[in-house]
Amino acid sequence: MYLGGHPANLPGFLRDAFVDENASLNSEAVNLIEDNYYRKVPDSQLQNSSLQGMVRSLKNQFSHYFTPQQNRLFEQATSGEFSGVGMTVVGRKHGLLVAGVFKGSPAKKAGIRPGDLIIGVNGHSIAGEPSDLATARIKGRPGTSVRLAIKRRGKAPHTVSVKRARIKVPVVSASLRRRGGDKLGVVNLSSFTTGAHADLAAAIRKLTRRGAQGFVLDLRGNGGGLLEEAVLVSSLFVPDGTIVTTKGRTKPKHVFDATGDTVTRKPVVVLVDRGTASASEITAAALNERINASVVGQRTFGKGLYGQVFDLSNGGALDLIVGSYYTPEGRNLNLKGIVPDVRAKDDPATRRDEALDRALTTLGGRVNRG
Repeated sequence: MYLGGHPANLPGFLRDAFVDENASLNSEAVNLIEDNYYRKVPDSQLQNSSLQGMVRSLKNQFSHYFTPQQNRLFEQATSGEFSGVGMTVVGRKHGLLVAGVFKGSPAKKAGIRPGDLIIGVNGHSIAGEPSDLATARIKGRPGTSVRLAIKRRGKAPHTVSVKRARIKVPVVSASLRRRGGDKLGVVNLSSFTTGAHADLAAAIRKLTRRGAQGFVLDLRGNGGGLLEEAVLVSSLFVPDGTIVTTKGRTKPKHVFDATGDTVTRKPVVVLVDRGTASASEITAAALNERINASVVGQRTFGKGLYGQVFDLSNGGALDLIVGSYYTPEGRNLNLKGIVPDVRAKDDPATRRDEALDRALTTLGGRVNRG
């Protein structure tokens, strides 16, 4: 081996000491290609293709191999030096589904709407790419532009150029709405980042002081975030007991119970859509099953799995699903999502928010029932 020989040529007892059968077979195939294929193939290409093939064989849309180049792109995009265009997206087979567009953002000014499907970035098709990688391609230095190929239902694909900018999106936004004689609080949570529960608690307390008789928790377009934040956010409404349970083939079962003090016992309605995923679904299910909160909107995304990223020696990374999570009643939502109690959908072509109106009507009915 030191002189360049293949491990398959070693005597059995020595071969076993160096490599197992599978590694030997993989190495044998690589050497045969390098020695006999009609043109030169870079070692990195063979290595990346082998790893990608392994992950594809898992047939799991949330497990991915990132090549060293892709991993560097992803790390750059999350470093804080790069900015986006002001929208939330959810991964789909053929690209990124736009779940939400922030007011005043470059994406809004470019005419991008919720429901649009981004199928290409700067001339590069993102079909079949991990959503994290596809999102990283959109990000870049503030002031630079990115070309997005967009497919809108009923229309031919078109391309728009969008200038990236630093966008400060509040994790929580809140308002007080009047319906008849009722005062109803609306709190929107955009992501489950560190400290999100504290911002949400402050908003609920402020609305309570202003006389809110109940709350709509708007989780539309919220693709999730930290599991710990999902537990803490749920605990603002659920006084005690199980919020979520996680377990995997090699991961021990872990039951997460409500922690801390609740901030309200008033009626709650959770507003969801197809962009509501992961940690958002944990929260929506916990509130629905534990305090009987009504769920209004569309069927949620359906990601009942959690993953872990493993760095590799070549500079790449494996993003692997390692376990599942279960609602307080023991349901796993993967590929199923949460079916709303009351169906509602916003029409992006109108100024009115039809889904929120339906949620407020539902909340008003619960408030008046006592």
